[in-house]
Amino acid sequence: MPDCYIFDAVRTPRGKGKSGGALHTVAPIDLARIVLEATRDRNGIPEDVVDDVIMGVVEPVKEQGGDIARIAVLYAGLGQSVPGVQINRFCASGLEATNMAASKVMSGQADLTIGGGVESMSRVPMGSSSGPWATDPQVAAKTRFVPQGISADLVATLYGYSREDVDSYAVLSQERAAAAWADGRFSGSVVPVNDMNGLEVLGTDEIMRPGTTVDKLGKLKPSFKQLGEMYGFDAVALQKYPELESIEHVHHAGNSSGIVDGAAAILLGSKEAGERLGLTPRARIRSFASIGSEPTIMLTGPSDAAEKALKRAGMAPSDIDLWEINEAFAAVVLRFVEALELDMDDVNVNGGAIAMGHPLGATGAIILGTLLDELERQDKVTGLAALCVGAGMGTATIIERVNADGNPLQVGGAA
Repeated sequence: MPDCYIFDAVRTPRGKGKSGGALHTVAPIDLARIVLEATRDRNGIPEDVVDDVIMGVVEPVKEQGGDIARIAVLYAGLGQSVPGVQINRFCASGLEATNMAASKVMSGQADLTIGGGVESMSRVPMGSSSGPWATDPQVAAKTRFVPQGISADLVATLYGYSREDVDSYAVLSQERAAAAWADGRFSGSVVPVNDMNGLEVLGTDEIMRPGTTVDKLGKLKPSFKQLGEMYGFDAVALQKYPELESIEHVHHAGNSSGIVDGAAAILLGSKEAGERLGLTPRARIRSFASIGSEPTIMLTGPSDAAEKALKRAGMAPSDIDLWEINEAFAAVVLRFVEALELDMDDVNVNGGAIAMGHPLGATGAIILGTLLDELERQDKVTGLAALCVGAGMGTATIIERVNADGNPLQVGGAA
């Protein structure tokens, strides 16, 4: 089976996903265009060379509907022969799109592809596309639907994570993100968003709160307590998990992922395509996996997806140098680390979505690019990115750095 290499990874800054956010005036098609243009220009990609563009979009309606990936291809000038398609695996959409783009190369059906995603949460809010799981009472009752915030509190309750535990992790995310930006660790992958006059609209992630402390977070009220108690979702969760007496509501805006706008793109291809275009491979895709998990607790799938991807690669957790797990909620990360018996020093070392935000369709591609950048910065070799997914799923991808000839590196960067 042919190898698939990562040649480049770019993203926009993440803007606050509200009407007052810096990117609210920027249409999602422009966010998608910006990362595609940057991918083309940084790598000197000629027109009509890319075989496919696959972009994740969680709310594929209104400005984000109508196959935004294909329209972005045309708008960015990649060439009219380049197709595009949008896909939706909820929060893992950006990583799933990248995996799909990689699979075309690995199966020999494409030479050069782009995976990624876009989400303008300020302009197309969560829930805009509706769907029967949350809106059809018969479906919701049969599948024991609860909102994700209830699931996050269920995870914390079931595995014994206290309010202090989740708040402490949120502070760590903020501290790490601030340090990463101060150290310039994102400078090689973040492309600023400019207006039509070339003036910068946003150049850095907008929602970070580097002065956050556990004491400050402790003053925030739980976000999902009323939803669980007054609307009956706690009772639904307890029907599925009768071993619990009640749900401890510990999550709030400060220890949950931020609502933001953003886009990302990953340039993928075969060794031959890279040689033909003068591209230097940075890593190869070792394996990837998506799994289904219990839908009421919903958010425990990443560890199972990681284990499946590890098995496919013939690897163990000890073979992975760095980990990126999407910070949908603090308890998700705590459970992932506990399940795989990881060292927190190797997980989300530059912070994550709690500090910088979670543009739903793009986040998977963002964290994969962050992982690659950090492997290079620390001169390490292997990394795994994973996300929890709505309706009970998980997606994971393993990458391995390579030398200029596409051969795997050893620790310390030796061929």
